[in-house]
Amino acid sequence: MRNYIFILSAFTFLSCQPDSGTLTTVYSLPKKLKEVSGITYSSKSNLLWTLEDSGNANEIYGLNFENGKIEKTITIENTENVDWEDITKDKDGNLYIGDFGNNDNERKDLRIYKIDKKSLAAESVIPAYEISFAYPEQKDFPPKKTKMFYDVEGFFEFKNNFYLFTKNRSKGFDGTAFLYKIPNTAGFHQAVLMGEFKTCDNYNHCAITSAAISPDESKVAVLTHDKIFLFESFGGDNFLNGIKTTLELNNFSQKEAASFIDNDRIFIADEKVKSVGGNVYDVSVKKLKSKS
Repeated sequence: MRNYIFILSAFTFLSCQPDSGTLTTVYSLPKKLKEVSGITYSSKSNLLWTLEDSGNANEIYGLNFENGKIEKTITIENTENVDWEDITKDKDGNLYIGDFGNNDNERKDLRIYKIDKKSLAAESVIPAYEISFAYPEQKDFPPKKTKMFYDVEGFFEFKNNFYLFTKNRSKGFDGTAFLYKIPNTAGFHQAVLMGEFKTCDNYNHCAITSAAISPDESKVAVLTHDKIFLFESFGGDNFLNGIKTTLELNNFSQKEAASFIDNDRIFIADEKVKSVGGNVYDVSVKKLKSKS
């Protein structure tokens, strides 16, 4: 869901910020896509799939990987864009839409839609199936303002399960983020809490907006407006037990989406706020690590 909480000093910083030296602008997003909330790259079709969040159409868009122009627009029938916050894929190339944006922590209709890869040539599709879920730790809708832990803007699919990283919206933000696991099977599920970790205590810089796993499944990247938290050297799906490195992007904007392009490069997309953003960027994990 759109989130215009940046303070005036942040806008001032944005407007005069030079090139970060780490992010390379690949292209500007089409003007039609003003509130991109997720991206995922398909090497088979060479398309960058994207969507927008609440208040926008129940559509996904395939962008030409080379120039960013819209090549495919697919209406997702029998759905409503309550708050579509991310899009991901599995190893077979099926797409998944995360309708789990939950700014006020009061939703009881959290969903993930599967879009079969065989239907991606059509102009409109019906989801192959729907996954609905709840967080068993959440007892109140909404919870107290100091316990607003149940918004999500980033997820990925790994070995037939989804992994969701929560966006902390609590009063007195301290960077606490939860990792939940949900099986990739149709029907209703109770999300399983895998663990928690800390980002930092500044909401503008450390609230989580996207997550992605590398093609070789050795790296997990968790995005904020100006950082990537990288997890490596984990076993199985114990991502949080791996080595965590904080990678500074040296570029502050409303970054909302991330996808690995290969095992080193990540594409990042941000929303356009005033005259800043609305682009797709390319960044190298190796380059970021060399600067950390």
